[in-house]
Amino acid sequence: MSETEFDLVIVGGGPGGYVAAIRAAQLGMKVACVEKRGRLGGTCLNVGCIPSKALLQSSELYHEACHGFDDHGIEVKPKLNLDSMLGRKAKIVDELTNGIEFLFKKNKVTYVKGAGKIISASQVDVVDGDDKGKSLSTKRIMIATGSESTPLPGIEVDEKQIVTSTGALELSSVPKHMIVIGGGVIGLELGSVWKRLGAEVTVVEFLDRIVPNMDGEVSKVFQRTLKKQGIKFKMKSKVTGAAKSAKEVTLTVEPAAGGDAEEMKADVVLLCIGRRPYVDGLGLEELGVERDERGFIKVGSDYQTNVPGIYAIGDCTPGPMLAHKAEDEGIVAAEMMAGQKPHINYDAIPGVVYTFPEVADVGASEEKLKEAGIEYKVGKFNFMANSRAKANGYRDGFVKLLADKKTDKLLGAHIIGPAAGEMIHELTTVIEFGGSAEDVARICHAHPTFSEAVREAAMATQDGPIHA
Repeated sequence: MSETEFDLVIVGGGPGGYVAAIRAAQLGMKVACVEKRGRLGGTCLNVGCIPSKALLQSSELYHEACHGFDDHGIEVKPKLNLDSMLGRKAKIVDELTNGIEFLFKKNKVTYVKGAGKIISASQVDVVDGDDKGKSLSTKRIMIATGSESTPLPGIEVDEKQIVTSTGALELSSVPKHMIVIGGGVIGLELGSVWKRLGAEVTVVEFLDRIVPNMDGEVSKVFQRTLKKQGIKFKMKSKVTGAAKSAKEVTLTVEPAAGGDAEEMKADVVLLCIGRRPYVDGLGLEELGVERDERGFIKVGSDYQTNVPGIYAIGDCTPGPMLAHKAEDEGIVAAEMMAGQKPHINYDAIPGVVYTFPEVADVGASEEKLKEAGIEYKVGKFNFMANSRAKANGYRDGFVKLLADKKTDKLLGAHIIGPAAGEMIHELTTVIEFGGSAEDVARICHAHPTFSEAVREAAMATQDGPIHA
């Protein structure tokens, strides 16, 4: 093969694309990855998951120093250095993006800098960027271009006063008042960051509860916990317009069901009403690649589109918009191309909200089980009765397990509390292998740990927990 002939060309270097590229190379394919950002890692690593988690930790430590250290007998007078905090975040992003470039070199993946346009199922042209003008010949093409923030009519984003998650990671000062449009994961995480750093934060949500895709009980307790932290909520409301002045933004807000409008003012407005697939400039219309009514690329069980030789994974395809879902699809798609028979269990993909407390879930919620007509039993254990949580001063939250009433098969797990994002994987493993709630109850858990709450919740589906 020449330098421009490949077994697989991947368009998009985010979590799905770069992981697929490395896995395909490990399987012996000659691979190129075309990325227009100029940095690998996609939205997740550059302006999403990673920088937001860095700021979540920094803001949590600052808030704890301001309000929690006294309880531990530590007397300090913290001072916020926002420039330094943002600098730490940027350094982490740089290290990780450079790390992916190293992995590409290690695995002999060709990194092409620029915007790719798919000319046919065997050709990708680079139409912009450092490698503009290159034409790549290939046996297969994988689209992994991810997603972008969904716009809202009447709200013009400038990434200064009205921002998406991208702008919210780069504010030069702590706003006096931030209004978050949307009560989903991204808005609640970034709202928490700026609340901890001193902003007044109000969340405006169209529905009657936050994180609407999560278990209803978890959603209710989560909102109550965030209220205790000082975040305000205006539910069942929609934003219909925004007017900017030099110092503030005035939003027009109406009841979702209709009614009189009111005005709300803020220094910064964060627009977080969801994300949509990003496929601009790929040439899909000319190629006849089918998309659904929401713009997602339709794929089969092998991730191939209706055009033979063109595949798609991650956020630009249907399903949960999660980096780890994209990574798994990239790996599985590459392995299928190599003749292997891998699988993904979409009922065993965990989700996490990285606020404090964290919220994590996997499998079915009570609402989904009721909708499906499945009889189930509930096992629940509060962190208030967990010794490690008490020792650490964490009292909010619980573990809730849902098991089939007849077979005891674990169907869903929901955690709100400390380290929820780490503990959920034990339960993901059980669901993946078709295990039961009793299996979890009979596994020895180290003491004292937060994870003991998981075992106690499993016991609650049987004869009852020990410590409640």
